[in-house]
Amino acid sequence: MFKTFAPKMLGVAGAATCALALSACQDQASSGGGARDYISAVGSSTVYPFATAVGEKFAEATGNKTPKIDSTGTGGGFERFCAGVGGDTPDIANASRRIKKKEFDTCVANGVKDIVEIQIGIDGIALGEATRGPGFKLTEEDVYKALAANPYGKPNTAKTWKDVNPALPAVAISVFGPPSTSGTYDAFKELILGRGCDANPEMKALKASNADEHEATCTTLRGSPYYVEQGENDNLIISKLDKNPTSLGIFGFSYLDANKDKIKAVPIQGVAPTYAAIADGSYPGSRPLFIYVKKAHVGVVPGLAEYVAEFLKGAADGGYLNAKGLIVSPKAIADKARAAGTAMTPLDGSELK
Repeated sequence: MFKTFAPKMLGVAGAATCALALSACQDQASSGGGARDYISAVGSSTVYPFATAVGEKFAEATGNKTPKIDSTGTGGGFERFCAGVGGDTPDIANASRRIKKKEFDTCVANGVKDIVEIQIGIDGIALGEATRGPGFKLTEEDVYKALAANPYGKPNTAKTWKDVNPALPAVAISVFGPPSTSGTYDAFKELILGRGCDANPEMKALKASNADEHEATCTTLRGSPYYVEQGENDNLIISKLDKNPTSLGIFGFSYLDANKDKIKAVPIQGVAPTYAAIADGSYPGSRPLFIYVKKAHVGVVPGLAEYVAEFLKGAADGGYLNAKGLIVSPKAIADKARAAGTAMTPLDGSELK
């Protein structure tokens, strides 16, 4: 039962009226956050610009209030999303990675049992530098050797990129990136750092023999001044690169695409992060983007189903989100997302990791 929004001491007809017009029933809403007449979304800074663009279109088309969207990072978003059901909890979690099994289980334990998973498109983990930067061309192994705290199990002593690879510039290793609460951070560790580690046969073998040790060796990042967390504001990373032209930044492709006048892409494995390379999977940092919806809030929070429909419209092939850097999912995935978002089909968590 959706207790936070439920009115006190009303008949069935009155309750139905309150469910449809929350703003008129705020004084009768139960405690725990009160009634809410706007959509609340939290999560990924990468999904944030797409979610806000959809929110503006949704408000214009429906007359509903513009959704309140907080850029908390994917992990922080799931933490708030999974806290429970009701007006004091978000309706949507924006995510730059799939929900983890432990996060899903936390949701269920807290009463968030019907979660709708919708893949809105594809993005890429991009490495970029200032337009006047040295022109880096890196491999996954270069990145691993530069940023891992203990590459191949030994303390990292590299100070310059030339220490990592003699073919690289003799400039200090300096990378601005997202914090550990970010889905971009998680995806970077999995898609770039981990693969660079596994280029070493011994590390690849370790994955099979001792998964925990492998994860610690392959995905633990060294700290400042080599890797410097910049919070959930990717635009801050862009400005940092402009002031530090020999540094690199890590962010979603959409931020790279939107700031071509300030930054340029760094190819990984000889492939630059472009729309086409991310879409066809040839770029190693390709990743899916999602929104997760509480089915219990649909029909209670005004316009929630319509907002989801607007998101699907904007994310479709030829939709307005394409121009903002969102890469369209393959047809089979897009069709599945559209079906889930239309029918509000709950996610079966058994396949999650």
